[in-house]
Amino acid sequence: MDQAGTLRKLAADGPEGLQGERELPLAEPGRPRSRPPRVIAVSSGKGGVGKTNVVANVACALARLGRRVLILDADLGLANLDVLLGLAPRFTLAHVIAGEKTIEEILVPGPAGVEILPAASGVQELAELQEPQRLALLRELDRLDGGRYDLLLIDTAAGISSNVLTFSAAAQEILVVASPEPTSITDAYALMKVLAAKHRERHFRLLVNSAADPREGKEVYRKLSLAVDRFLHVSLDYAGYVLHDEYVPQAVRQQRLVVELYPYARASRCFLALARQVADRPAPSAPKGGLQIFWRQLATQAAEAPGGRGT
Repeated sequence: MDQAGTLRKLAADGPEGLQGERELPLAEPGRPRSRPPRVIAVSSGKGGVGKTNVVANVACALARLGRRVLILDADLGLANLDVLLGLAPRFTLAHVIAGEKTIEEILVPGPAGVEILPAASGVQELAELQEPQRLALLRELDRLDGGRYDLLLIDTAAGISSNVLTFSAAAQEILVVASPEPTSITDAYALMKVLAAKHRERHFRLLVNSAADPREGKEVYRKLSLAVDRFLHVSLDYAGYVLHDEYVPQAVRQQRLVVELYPYARASRCFLALARQVADRPAPSAPKGGLQIFWRQLATQAAEAPGGRGT
C-alpha cells in the first residue's frame, strides 16, 4: 500500500476510542472549487505544547486526504516551522508588500503538497500600508483566493502578545492547543480570556496534546470548559486529543513529520482523526472567510491595537 493509501486507511480507523467513524471522502481530482478557504488560527497560551507539530502534521494529513492546504507561519519572533520541516525560506510577505516579490515567489513547498507562506516581520506594518501597497497586496492575495486552497492554517506564536491576538481574532476559527500540565491549562484559559475581553471572541475549540490516554484529554477539556462557562461566558468545543508518543520527538530529530515517517504511530492516528474532523466540519457562517477578508481583518485588528493607527 502506498503512503497516501496507508494514511487514508488510518484515517478511516481513527485513534484509540475513535474507531468506527466513517472514512473521509477524497476530493475529486481537478474538481473546480470557488469557495474561499477556511481560515483557522492554531494558538496556545504556553510554549512547548507542540502547537507547531500539530499544525504541520494536521496539514500534511489533510493534504493526503485530498485537501489543499496553506500554512501561514505567523510565529514572528521564534518561527520554527521551517526548522521542523527542514526548510529555509528566503523571502516573506514583507517582500510582497515592498513590491519586490510576488506571492508565488515567496511560497515554500512542504510535505504532501502543503504550501507555506512565511509571514512578514510583524502585523503592525499592515496597519501602516499606503493605499497603493494595500491594493497591490490584495491583488496578490487574489491569486491565492480563487479556489486554490481549501484551508489556511495559521501557526501563531505562543502567549498573548499583540501579534498572537491579532492573527487569532482575524481568523474564522481558533483552535487552542494545551497539554495536561497545569501551567498549560492556566495559560490556555488566559489566552481565551484576553481574546474574549479585547476582541469579543466567543467561540473556541480545544485540542489536548500529549495526553496519556483519551480519559486525560477529556479531563483537561472538562476543567477548562467549566472555567470558561463560569467566568468567561464563551463556548469551548472539544476538538479531541493527541496521545503522547515517543515517535514524535524521533520524527522531529529527523526534521520529518510523524504522520509521514511513522504513519501507524499512536500520535499519527490522532492527527489523522483530527484532520478528518477538520475536513468534515462545516465552515463557520461568520463573515471572516477568504484570504482577502482575512488580511483586511488583520489590518483592522492591527490598527485598533495599542500603538496602532486607530488608537
